Amino acid sequence: MRRISDGARRSVIQYIYTLTCENRPGIVAAVSTCIFEHGGNVRESQQFDDTESGRFFARIVLDHPKNRLDLPKLHAGLAAIAGRFGMTWTLRDRAQLLRVMLMVSKFDHCLADILYRWRIGELPMEIAAVVSNHPRETYQHIDLRDVPFHYLPVTKETKAEQEAAVWALVQQTNTDVVVLARYMQVLSDDLAAKLDGRCINIHHSFLPGFKGAKPYHQAHRRGVKIIGATAHYVTAALDEGPIIEQDVERISHVSSPDDLIRQGRDIERRVLSRALRWQLDGRVLINGTRTVVFRD
Repeated sequence: MRRISDGARRSVIQYIYTLTCENRPGIVAAVSTCIFEHGGNVRESQQFDDTESGRFFARIVLDHPKNRLDLPKLHAGLAAIAGRFGMTWTLRDRAQLLRVMLMVSKFDHCLADILYRWRIGELPMEIAAVVSNHPRETYQHIDLRDVPFHYLPVTKETKAEQEAAVWALVQQTNTDVVVLARYMQVLSDDLAAKLDGRCINIHHSFLPGFKGAKPYHQAHRRGVKIIGATAHYVTAALDEGPIIEQDVERISHVSSPDDLIRQGRDIERRVLSRALRWQLDGRVLINGTRTVVFRD
């Protein structure tokens, strides 16, 4: 089922342009001049100069209210600028919805939250598939009628075979983004590499502390006073990918592990939905082991 974004509802077509390159004088002037010369109009512009890495990052939303944009020439002009400055860049019609695969295990609160936000239009995307290592009956209280569901069980012995099926499904469905919505299986180095930069995980803890299994129990044993959740890109190093978003809540000495898990569910839902929304709108750029997030 296709959900149309606010940008798609507007009569004026908007494009999202992102770029990353080594910081040098003249980047903004070259890009803005190119957009102007080919009939474009800059609606939003955000940029960041990372003085530590010497890298420059920008996100620009442009349109052409008088239908003057020559898109092929603009694309060619931006490509020439990219060659000159050594840029990594993208240009996408804002109404072109990304295709998202949701992977989930037994805990379904993040899945339920994402589907709800998708249905009300808060997350403008297309659901490529929902993949679970638990059968469909596990989610009887979630409306999956218009969502393609795939049950792909996995054991230690069948992990390679199951991941091959996941990767085949990613390709067959033209998936742009994979979201591990409390998918409680560690991806292999091979699959993590194939999904580099386009797989988001929600870790039920405030990374980099309490990595791995049962982080709320780890936090309880340490007597923490704040718990949190972290949305990050998946890499071969477990729970160490670039962080997109985090949030926390205060707890006390009377809180049990079950209390932490209950409170954590709320944090996980909102952290993951924010990270996904920013990804869909081209607001997250990877900066080595970190990210640049142009918040809305």
